Amino acid sequence: MSASLLILIPLLPLVGFLINGIGFPNIPKSAVGIIGTLAVVASFVLSVMTFNAFVASGSETLIVPLFDWITVGDLNIPFSFQIDQLSLLMLMIITGVGSLIHIYSIGYMHHDAGFGKFFAYLNLFLFFMLLLVLGSNYVIMFIGWEGVGLCSYLLIGFWNKNTNYNDAARKAFIMNRIGDLGFLLGIFTIIATFGSVEYSEVFSKATAFSVGDPVIITITLFLFIGAMGKSAQIPLYTWLPDAMAGPTPVSALIHAATMVTAGIYMVIRSNILYSLAPSTLEIVGIIGGATALFAASIGLLQNDIKKVLAYSTVSQLGYMFMGLGAMAYSASMFHVITHAFFKALLFLGAGSVIHAMSDEQDIRHMGGLRKKLPVTFLTFLIATIAISGIPPFAGFFSKDEILAHVFEHNKLLWAIGVLGSLMTSFYMFRLLFLTFFGTFRGTHEQEHHLHESPASMTVPLIVLAVLSAVGGFIGVPAALHGSHHLAEFMSPLYEGARQANPEAFMPAELSHTEEYILMGISVAAALISAIAAYVMYVQRGAVPALDSHEKSGLERLVYNKYYVDELYNSVFVKPVKTLSNILYSFGEFFIDLIVNGAARLVSFLSGLLRKTQTGSTGDYVFAMVLGIALILFWKLLL
Repeated sequence: MSASLLILIPLLPLVGFLINGIGFPNIPKSAVGIIGTLAVVASFVLSVMTFNAFVASGSETLIVPLFDWITVGDLNIPFSFQIDQLSLLMLMIITGVGSLIHIYSIGYMHHDAGFGKFFAYLNLFLFFMLLLVLGSNYVIMFIGWEGVGLCSYLLIGFWNKNTNYNDAARKAFIMNRIGDLGFLLGIFTIIATFGSVEYSEVFSKATAFSVGDPVIITITLFLFIGAMGKSAQIPLYTWLPDAMAGPTPVSALIHAATMVTAGIYMVIRSNILYSLAPSTLEIVGIIGGATALFAASIGLLQNDIKKVLAYSTVSQLGYMFMGLGAMAYSASMFHVITHAFFKALLFLGAGSVIHAMSDEQDIRHMGGLRKKLPVTFLTFLIATIAISGIPPFAGFFSKDEILAHVFEHNKLLWAIGVLGSLMTSFYMFRLLFLTFFGTFRGTHEQEHHLHESPASMTVPLIVLAVLSAVGGFIGVPAALHGSHHLAEFMSPLYEGARQANPEAFMPAELSHTEEYILMGISVAAALISAIAAYVMYVQRGAVPALDSHEKSGLERLVYNKYYVDELYNSVFVKPVKTLSNILYSFGEFFIDLIVNGAARLVSFLSGLLRKTQTGSTGDYVFAMVLGIALILFWKLLL
């Protein structure tokens, strides 16, 4: 594909942003939705064309230079794109799922006063995300990285008349800046070590380093700090649940296929560096496992439909990092793809429920919605089965593959993964049963207005439901007599890592029997949890208490998210605010005293000097004669 067509993939959403962003007060709503959506759909079509052309050409990595950008001494940073297996997969996910979210937004946001501004922000978000995955070097990746952080701030705080929403937007922005500092330090260290930021140059030079080299470990740790912030891993995860303040399509866009997967993409892109740093991979796996279990446990008792899904996202990202820690790069990417399908479907399904419930998000006030919202219910059910890892839906294949690799690598982490999977199935079916089963628990007015969403919202749900059901078949394991097309497609990405650390890429040691046992354990855990949730919330009709004080000590601890936000507030936020107030008082007293004192001194001296300007000619002649006399007297003395 020509460079002119390739550059259109990110450029079209940017054009959509400019048109809607500049003209949204004057452009009709119908035109706004069409412009914003067509820009992304066109990018998706071009991405498919690029994918087909890449496969037809023999799947050779292609660098497309656009222009010379930065040259400082020996450092040259071109603005260029890289087309390979990883960037193409991300392009397909971002533009494909992004197109469905744009279509959905036409119906969901139709009555919002900021309709045009919303689509402009969505388009800008996708532009930066596409830039992130298309760039051929770390600096372009960083531009996209920072761009999606800015757009997430704008979208999370979109309804900016609400102070809590603005706080959530600031929280996301600041916490991501913490991670981004680590990423930036990693880029500086890469420049100091390799003299370049181009992937091709960095990775080719990295093969000369030995396994466990301290410099490589330092680089990978810095980069992982960036991934921890963007992909919401412990301890930089608390911004993601609060990001639910944004409109539901924003939640789907951020949580499903774009921003939160940027950290996963970065680690897979840097697979050579991470394969040379096994100690960093251990840290990645441990943090991923801890995050998966910790977030899943919080999700067990949440009652906000979007908060449950938010903690589910944090947990699923933990699974992806567990896979990365076991060097299962393709398996983690597989879960990125399937997660994009079922998590986008879950959020958009939740938006359909919220739309029908007149903006109600508390599942304790729902119930019995499956009859009123049949399409939403059926698609939500498919997504719930998929995320729970029940075959033959998409989540089963990707999660099972990660758990199999983790089992080979670390049995304790595997046990944590299975426990997290058990919790995932329970809280997702709990969410499903409390929302769609039983009797309606909302107000009479809400019940009167219950209705299925319009076609612009249900059609994307149906498409995502189909993908959530069959998407896993791109990676069927050999134990099930299938072919892992995704792993075969991505295999060339790891040639450099195989050369640098061949022992890490030894063939799997698990027999088919062991794989069947592992599959059976994970599926059994998911089914047992689903049955337990059915018995508790359907047969017994249990409904969570509205008053948190009715909960036991442990329940209250989990319900309040282990008070991590309160801990951060006490340890970080309050001391910083206190120090800021002290410095402000210091500045107000001393600095203002100096500045104002200087101004008063100048004013006083000016007043004295002004008195010498009397306007009398005699006074000026007298002063002139006196001056001459003094000069002559001075000369005579010398």
